[in-house]
Amino acid sequence: MNFDVAYAITRRLPEPPLAEGRERVIEALKSEGFGVLTEIDMQATLDKKLSVKIEPYVILGACNPALAHKALSAEPAVGLLLPCNVVVAQDGADCVLSAIAPVAMFAAMQSKSAIDEVARDADARLRRALEKA
Repeated sequence: MNFDVAYAITRRLPEPPLAEGRERVIEALKSEGFGVLTEIDMQATLDKKLSVKIEPYVILGACNPALAHKALSAEPAVGLLLPCNVVVAQDGADCVLSAIAPVAMFAAMQSKSAIDEVARDADARLRRALEKA
């Protein structure tokens, strides 16, 4: 499973099951001011809707309210890019943690210094969270 893409921050954890990786990343996100607003179990959803079998794969919608407020105050349409998605996926024995890189995600917007500042802050916090997990 390849998450080595320019728009992602990725860390591979050797051997823990997805449930452990999920708990570790949620706690690390909390330590950086993020809460998890949504959780989508893609394995269960694809099995139910399409009878397709995939490895365990969960998408967490993470939000740092202070950063979201700053971004929305500077550019109301930024809500189209929120929350920050974090994927927790099982890849064989490994658990893959991958978060959207806010700097890359917000690059789609016309540059505004306030948005750029929020993107850099969110990016740094997500990087630290994945390192802590």
